[in-house]
Amino acid sequence: MADIMRCAGEILRAHNDRDGIVAEIAGRLGIVEGTIYRYFPTKRDLIIQVAEDWYEAMLADYDRELAGITGTAARLRFMIWRHLTVMHDEPAMCRLVLDELRADAGYRKTSIYELNRQYTRRTLAIVKDGIASGELRADVPLTMIRDMIYGGIEHHTWAYLRGEGDFSPTQAAEEIVAIIYRGIAVPTDTPERAGALTRLEDVATRLERIAQNQIPER
Repeated sequence: MADIMRCAGEILRAHNDRDGIVAEIAGRLGIVEGTIYRYFPTKRDLIIQVAEDWYEAMLADYDRELAGITGTAARLRFMIWRHLTVMHDEPAMCRLVLDELRADAGYRKTSIYELNRQYTRRTLAIVKDGIASGELRADVPLTMIRDMIYGGIEHHTWAYLRGEGDFSPTQAAEEIVAIIYRGIAVPTDTPERAGALTRLEDVATRLERIAQNQIPER
């Protein structure tokens, strides 16, 4: 089963043609297609399992990497930058989730939907912590902030996911967090709060090193 999952992941990352994935896996592994169906009743079950494993690996990475970052603005920037990096480095998997799995009528009943909720809740938790500390406004509409962040990311990367052009995750993250953070931060003249955004550039260098050294192989 592990070899089937590994092979399926490689195929899904390599191209968008998922119709012949079972036959291609069987050919690569030298097995009959019926062997695959013993583990996965349908092709869709196989694809969903690959997507689940992908999501779970990302969530584990986020928790580990986020633990070493302090400050609301820096933590928010990390989550945005990391999401943009995934979109940049894993376009085929992102298209699979956005175009096929999420568009399905039964999406809200799938484990992918719940994993996506866990994913976005990490960002909302950062905003809630900022509210609790008095750094962010208490009247911040959390669902609107979530929609602005992830909706903005999807719109910004849409052309790239279609195979058109390129974008910089670092630059995009800096621009998005600057707009979001300024909009929800409590106005203050204290040096600590006033310097929150200027410290983001220092964090950027560290995050780039994380991207090079800690993004797991899938």
